[in-house]
Amino acid sequence: MLLPVLTAGMLVLSNLFMTFAWYGHLKHLSDRPWWVAALLSWGVALAEYMIMVPANRLGARELSLGQLKILQEVVTLSVFVPFSVFYMGQSLKWDYLWAGFCLAGAVYFLFRS
Repeated sequence: MLLPVLTAGMLVLSNLFMTFAWYGHLKHLSDRPWWVAALLSWGVALAEYMIMVPANRLGARELSLGQLKILQEVVTLSVFVPFSVFYMGQSLKWDYLWAGFCLAGAVYFLFRS
């Protein structure tokens, strides 16, 4: 049970980097050319990959590929919603809750014994 928990923690950290790489430039670099944002995002994405690849390798020891993918999607939404609301100043939408319910169903079906 330790490896899935460690995997999830590493995926949360990697998703923080990924979310900033994908969307952080919209807040901080909107006045710069797109290629500047792309180059900086690649640098942030490299840090994300340096955490995500080992996380998936660890997780693959105990989780199936489908379980890893659904775990990644749950983590992504869990990181994106607070980022969107608190960092980017977007409104909290009911759609996030409904998407969360859909992912909870996916988790149930892939992780049930």
